[in-house]
Amino acid sequence: MEGPLPAERRSRILELLRERGAVRVSALARELGASEITIRRDLAALAAAGAIERSHGGAVLPGRREPPIRPPERTAAKRAIGRAAASLVRPGETVFLNGGSTTLEVFRHLAVPVTVVTNNVLAALEAVRDVELILLGGHVRADPAGRTVVGPFAAELLRRTFAGRAILGVGGLAAGAGVTTPVAAEAEIATRMVEHTRGPVVIVADRSKLGAVTDFAICPLERVDVLVTDADPPEAERRALARAEIVIVDPGVSG
Repeated sequence: MEGPLPAERRSRILELLRERGAVRVSALARELGASEITIRRDLAALAAAGAIERSHGGAVLPGRREPPIRPPERTAAKRAIGRAAASLVRPGETVFLNGGSTTLEVFRHLAVPVTVVTNNVLAALEAVRDVELILLGGHVRADPAGRTVVGPFAAELLRRTFAGRAILGVGGLAAGAGVTTPVAAEAEIATRMVEHTRGPVVIVADRSKLGAVTDFAICPLERVDVLVTDADPPEAERRALARAEIVIVDPGVSG
């Protein structure tokens, strides 16, 4: 039997791509204990899903021809935020997760049997034990941070679906403006998720999002129950969060 299962192997390929920005077939074959033919099949499947782009002898992240520069502390913060948010999920829940790198970290750290409803295409390529995954259908949107499903088909499915919890990545969270995102199509999906959540709405946001306002509203702060973040919010946001009785969860990272 050759190495890990395909889903596990492809998940690891994506992880290596995010770390390095580019990978080669020969190196992947050595690291993953698989043949080059198997690795090429994996890359073809990931490329067909829009998760990667093929390059000569390997693959790169979508839309990038050079390795991305991402501060290590930002990656560590998102991982810690994802772990902390995942720990809030209870066994048997149905959870909405929208697109983005931080919510993908939430998905990776889920450790209890749950049902996840998401528009995050990369989540469908990850192997997470005991998670029943429902991927929304619709238009696949290209973005440097990943691939998401948006549009009327995805929104219609959300109108027919309810969850006990929503965990959402955002573009900004600010007093007055509330929770925002820079993409209109993503705002529609996230807003539908909020509207159809029976229980807590959890926002996952690193320090760069606190006090920021982007172009399209998702929901007011009053609709948020929990904020998982790696920094103390600015004074105006701290007061607004207190008025809205939002619980702030610190994942225990610094930077």
